Amino acid sequence: MVRVQEIPLNQIKRPLPRGNDPHKVQALMESIAAIGQQEPIDVLEVDGQYYGFSGCHRYEACQRLGKETILARVRKAPRSVLKMHLA
Repeated sequence: MVRVQEIPLNQIKRPLPRGNDPHKVQALMESIAAIGQQEPIDVLEVDGQYYGFSGCHRYEACQRLGKETILARVRKAPRSVLKMHLA
C-alpha cells in the first residue's frame, strides 16, 4: 500500500549519498518556489523510519528553500526490503 503525505525533511534518512546537478537543483528550487512541489519523492517506511533513495534533486531543492516538509509517496516495507536497497 502506498500513500502520499507530507514528511518532515529531517526525518528522512538518505543512506546512499549522491552528487546532484546544481543546475537541476536550482531549476527545481525556482519551480517549487513558484508553483509548489508537483511530483512526490518515494520513501520506504521501515519500523517507523523513513528512507529516501530517489528524488535527490527535489529533496535538496526543498532543503535549500528552507522547507520543513516534502511531499512523498510512502511505502511500508520490512527490513529485508531496506537491505536490498542498501546492497
